[in-house]
Amino acid sequence: MSGLPIAITLGDPAGIGPEIIVRAFHDAPQWTRGCFVAGDVGTVRAASQALRKDGQPAWPIAQIDGPEAARHAPPHCIPVLQVVAPPTGVVMGQVSAEAGRVAGECVVWAARAALRGEVAAIVTAPLHKEALAAAGFPYPGHTELLQAESAAHLGRTLADVPVRMMLANDELRTVLVSIHMSLRNAIDAVTFDSVLQTLHITHRALSAALGRAPRIGVAGLNPHAGEGGLFGSEERDIIAPAIAAARAAGLDAQGPHAPDTVFMRARRGEFDVVVAMYHDQGLIPVKYLGVEKGVNVTLGLPLVRTSPDHGTAFDIAGSGRADASSLIEALRMARTLVGASA
Repeated sequence: MSGLPIAITLGDPAGIGPEIIVRAFHDAPQWTRGCFVAGDVGTVRAASQALRKDGQPAWPIAQIDGPEAARHAPPHCIPVLQVVAPPTGVVMGQVSAEAGRVAGECVVWAARAALRGEVAAIVTAPLHKEALAAAGFPYPGHTELLQAESAAHLGRTLADVPVRMMLANDELRTVLVSIHMSLRNAIDAVTFDSVLQTLHITHRALSAALGRAPRIGVAGLNPHAGEGGLFGSEERDIIAPAIAAARAAGLDAQGPHAPDTVFMRARRGEFDVVVAMYHDQGLIPVKYLGVEKGVNVTLGLPLVRTSPDHGTAFDIAGSGRADASSLIEALRMARTLVGASA
């Protein structure tokens, strides 16, 4: 698999996705070599033209006819495979069904190519969830869309392809029990089975990436991890039993620990990863350390998928100010994970 190209999906064409893709090819050739954009030639060409500096010519676009051609593209160009009907009427920085269609169809194409073994991994530029919904996709984001594509490919139900989100940088990794749902529903999603399943998915994924069993720190749900039941019973009745079951199965899982200190302990090296109980509990600490270095990794899929840890940034789209650092980190991590799975 490691000899195959990596597909970078276009993202929302009204956002910063095309811009950071162009910047990544220009600024990080060591990570973009052998990659190609699964998207729209015109959109990438427009982004390249917009990023010209000091009268220098824009980086040329090499339209390719298949993933394998990316490996033979000339240097100092951006290989693009046209995988969608060209967008019409998209306005930079505005939510639209048309932009959502393009972003969603690019991800579907890339997922299916990865599942067929045509690409080694996919790195997804940001899409806009409201635009995706307006286009008729019944998924709140990348993770759920990729889960559905994987389940369909494998002939399984969604429940049989459990996935989790991991956000990581060089200082901290965190995996979430629940992903995109309201806080009220996320609390209800903290069950024995969901916590135990998260621990097993985390253990399998990071064992492959690290070459050893990961040390997993588990955050509590409540302040002070419930303080012995004074601030909530979920730690005593749900999380601790799940950790005990994981340890009985041979996993190195510890906790539940106070959520306000467990991330600091992991950053100091006590744990390789923290399992957090809901979206913001786990993502705020990683993003606070710098969104330019964070990478979103979907665990549990039969393919490698990484992504920047930021959104479409409609407020600066088209201004030339978008930072490609997180996308470059996502490319670097994708290569690392492909190498680990080879």
